[in-house]
Amino acid sequence: MEELFKNHIRSKKLLDENKFYLLAISGGIDSVCLGYLLRSAGIGFALAHVNFGLRGMESHGDEVFLRGLAKQWDVRLHVVHAKKEELDRPGSSIQMAAREFRYAWFEDLLKEYGYGGLLVAHHADDQLETVFLNLLRGTGIEGIYGMSEVRGDVIRPLLGFSRSDIEAFMNSNSLGWREDSSNQKNDYKRNILRNKVLPMLKEEFPESLQVLDMSFKRLKDTGRAFFSLYQKWKSEVILSEGEYQYLSINEISNIPGKHSMLYYWLRDFGFSYSDVKDIFASIDKGDIGKTFHAGKYILNKDREYLILGKNDFEWEEKKVEVHDISVLIKDKKYDILHLEGDIDMDKSKENAMFDLDKLLFPLVIKKWELGDRIVPLGMDKPKKISDLLVDLKVPLIQKKQVLVLWSGDEIAWVVGFRIGEHFKCGPKTKRVLYFKNI
Repeated sequence: MEELFKNHIRSKKLLDENKFYLLAISGGIDSVCLGYLLRSAGIGFALAHVNFGLRGMESHGDEVFLRGLAKQWDVRLHVVHAKKEELDRPGSSIQMAAREFRYAWFEDLLKEYGYGGLLVAHHADDQLETVFLNLLRGTGIEGIYGMSEVRGDVIRPLLGFSRSDIEAFMNSNSLGWREDSSNQKNDYKRNILRNKVLPMLKEEFPESLQVLDMSFKRLKDTGRAFFSLYQKWKSEVILSEGEYQYLSINEISNIPGKHSMLYYWLRDFGFSYSDVKDIFASIDKGDIGKTFHAGKYILNKDREYLILGKNDFEWEEKKVEVHDISVLIKDKKYDILHLEGDIDMDKSKENAMFDLDKLLFPLVIKKWELGDRIVPLGMDKPKKISDLLVDLKVPLIQKKQVLVLWSGDEIAWVVGFRIGEHFKCGPKTKRVLYFKNI
């Protein structure tokens, strides 16, 4: 196995003989085997062991064994003892908490000592178990990928070898290791797969490991093709405008694999596959204005588009004094210009022109509230801001972020939409205050 291992790490360029690595070691057969193979290949490394103390004297025995092994190998051994309270995290299993603790400590060691990467002893059987576990959780195509040989600082040099390869190597060389008695207990899904399901599968189908590994590699390649096509589709159909993203309902409703396409767009914003099914159910019903929430983000089903934006909108009211020359309103900067004489009126809704002599300073920009009213340009009666936004067909997701400009006790401008009739420029206007978006 030594020669196969050397050829494997060289052909894949997994390890560099000029670097010094950190080997995560439990004392079990897999990590100890990796240590022996690294020494045979001339790869320098230090050891890192976490003693969780969960198995009493057995955990103590693991540490004693590893101290002796480190001395035999003449390598540095890092050991940390995890306290019970460090693993007691609300909403997290002890296995998940232990994993998070372990990898956080490994990362600290990598930074402190400048190791070239973290070596872990996952092998082909672990890979198969991981894929089956992902399938049992209801994974998408990425769950079938399993673990990568290199991901960030984590390197898995044994993924190309089976558990039987490792056992044969260790036994043929009469090498010792520690047995974890908890691995024989079927308290966890992984142990059930390892101890019952996969042995039965191998017994009935002796080539199952190799065949499944080949199938998963083919699926992984298919996944790469899908994501390449998905990124191209996304760049062509997802429209971005300011802090919002837009996807045509007609576009997503008529594309093959629509559930996957929508899911991969929304998952980075916290939406689940279950949310995607609910969104399509809403589309089928013809709902308008329906909203879906995921943490800091909200998706609004409007008439023609799915609109994605942030759910929370923080705004502290801002004052504009008569001598101010600019103002930042959300993500837009406005020049504040004072104009006199013959003026060409700017009719863009993005900008606003007011009769300066009708304004009361300081002007105040704030979020609109229910009950707020404005006399819209061209009208003679007040209208609720909420009704105005409905008339203008402003999507619900955008309504929450609409701001208004107050002059005294009147609203002079629904920013970005409509100015107030009482503040418009007319034949008698001598001075103009101009908010120009730049």
